[in-house]
Amino acid sequence: MIYRNKFIALAGLLMALVVGNNAAAQELIKYGNFNSWITRNIKESSVLGGNTKQVYEIGPTQTINGAKAYVNMGGSPWATSNVYCKVMGITKCSNAVVPDVRSGSDKCVKMSTIFEHVKAMGMINMDVLVSGSIFLGQVMEPITSSKSPYSKMEMGVPFTRRPKYLSFDYKVHIPEGGTRVYSSGFGKKKTLAGQDYAEVYVLLQRRWEDSKGNIHAARVGTARERFGKSTSGWVNGHKMTIHYGDITKTSYYKPYMALLNGEVVYYARNSKGKMVKVIEEAWDDANATPTHVLVMASSGCGVAYTGTVGMVLWVDNMAWGF
Repeated sequence: MIYRNKFIALAGLLMALVVGNNAAAQELIKYGNFNSWITRNIKESSVLGGNTKQVYEIGPTQTINGAKAYVNMGGSPWATSNVYCKVMGITKCSNAVVPDVRSGSDKCVKMSTIFEHVKAMGMINMDVLVSGSIFLGQVMEPITSSKSPYSKMEMGVPFTRRPKYLSFDYKVHIPEGGTRVYSSGFGKKKTLAGQDYAEVYVLLQRRWEDSKGNIHAARVGTARERFGKSTSGWVNGHKMTIHYGDITKTSYYKPYMALLNGEVVYYARNSKGKMVKVIEEAWDDANATPTHVLVMASSGCGVAYTGTVGMVLWVDNMAWGF
C-alpha cells in the first residue's frame, strides 16, 4: 500500500509537471487577451450628420477625443480595419472591430462585415463594404482615398522566432442565405458567386531590402485556416499548426496559402520611410530564420470591399505555441 501511494503521488507530480510545461510553452501575444481597448471619439463632418463616432483600437485602456491620426500605443503590435478617413476635407470613420464581453470582465474581439453608409446633403449616397479585421502592423491615418487600400497598411512586425502553432479561441456566425458582394462606393454593388469565409492566418517571412529600397521576401512558415460554417458556441484552445518551408506538395496545402505575389500584395515601410510592396518571391528553406511575422484575423477572406454582410468572427486569447 505504501508503494502504491508513492506511485500515485509520483504520477500526480509528473502530470503536474507536464501540464506546467505545456502552459509555459504558450506565450500570449501582447494584448492578445483583448481585455484592454482604446476608445477614440471622433466627430464626423457636419455634411455627414456631424455625429460623434466611437472607434476602437487594441492597446492600453484610455480614451482619445478628436479626429487625430492613430499610432499604435503602449507597445501594442495590433492594428485594425477601423480607420479615420479625411477625404477632400470631409471626416468619416469606419468601425467594424469592437470589444465584446465573454463573461464578467473578460472581453474578446468581435469582427463584423458591414456596410459603411456615406450620405452627404443628397449629393453623395454610397455604401462601402468593410470586413472587420485585426492584424499585426499599423494603419497609416488619416486615409485620404479608397484607392490601393493595402498601401495604407503596414503589414507585419519584426519577429525572429519559430513557433510551432498559433492558439486561439474563436466563434463564427455566417448568415443563412448571405451572398458575396463587392461594393467600393463607386459604381453599382455587384453580387458575386460563391460564399465568403472568415479566416485566421500566420505568415512568417524573411525580408531583405535592395539598394533601390525595394523589399523582397521569402516565405518561411505558413498557417492559414478558413471558416465556412457557423459554430454552436466558442471553440476554445484551437491550435493552428505552422508549417515550414515549401508546402506546395503536401496534402494540407490549399491555393489560398500561396505566395503573396499576385492580386493581393501587402506593404511595409522601407529604410527610407517609404511604403513599398513586399513581394514574396520564393519558399524559403524549412530551417530558415524569419525576420517578420504577419498575423491576421478577419470576418472575410476576399479582396478589399468584398464580403458577406452580417458575417461575424469572434477571437480571444491569441498565443504562440513553442
